[in-house]
Amino acid sequence: MNDRDIVDRLEELKLQLEFIQELGVDFLIYSARPEGEKKTERREFNRLRTYDDIQTNEEEEWEKLDRQIMNCQFCPLFKTRIQAVPGEGKREARLMFVGEAPGKDEDIQGRPFVGRAGQLLTRIIKAMGFERNQVYIANVVKCRPPENRTPRPDEIRACSPYLIKQIELIKPEVIVALGKVAAEFLLTTTKSMSELRGNFGDFQGIPVMPTFHPSYLIRNEGNQKIKKMVWEDMKKVMKLLGA
Repeated sequence: MNDRDIVDRLEELKLQLEFIQELGVDFLIYSARPEGEKKTERREFNRLRTYDDIQTNEEEEWEKLDRQIMNCQFCPLFKTRIQAVPGEGKREARLMFVGEAPGKDEDIQGRPFVGRAGQLLTRIIKAMGFERNQVYIANVVKCRPPENRTPRPDEIRACSPYLIKQIELIKPEVIVALGKVAAEFLLTTTKSMSELRGNFGDFQGIPVMPTFHPSYLIRNEGNQKIKKMVWEDMKKVMKLLGA
């Protein structure tokens, strides 16, 4: 096993431990140190961190995270995917969009929201006064479920540390939850989208606006009322951002 493999394994273990902690487990069983063995003293050297240090560390974190997602085998979806879809966009984005899971086009291209729903999302983003590369777009689940079915709870749980880490690195000012799966995960709720949309919720101190998924708009293409609802939601996001 080379150094990179060891680093990847340790990072995967870290994500799993964070996930276990989220479940409420606050202890781990470990082997006691043999009697008489002294704890090795570790000396810390403090120094000022420069801007370049911070940037380099963040880039390394992103590289590790993307590599973990691409190689992930935490749930059965890795067996049927073509490739995982980590996400894309500006890593210091003020605005983040979170969807459900990759579809067929995303699975082939390795990019989020590139099919019909993605094209509609891009138009919505532009209507808000942003370019697609100025926001960050990701999904709760990083691999395509077979036949585009809804991700199962176990698949969401297995993948959730990746999205949580992305949000931690990006530190967006606002998150838009696209559809029921994203809204349920970010807001820890089972309410319907009709009840949730249009009202800001909260994820770890970040305002979350739940709204209908672009694919829902496509399925109801002739329904102008639904389109108007989504645009009203986006106007609230724009107002919060001062856009």
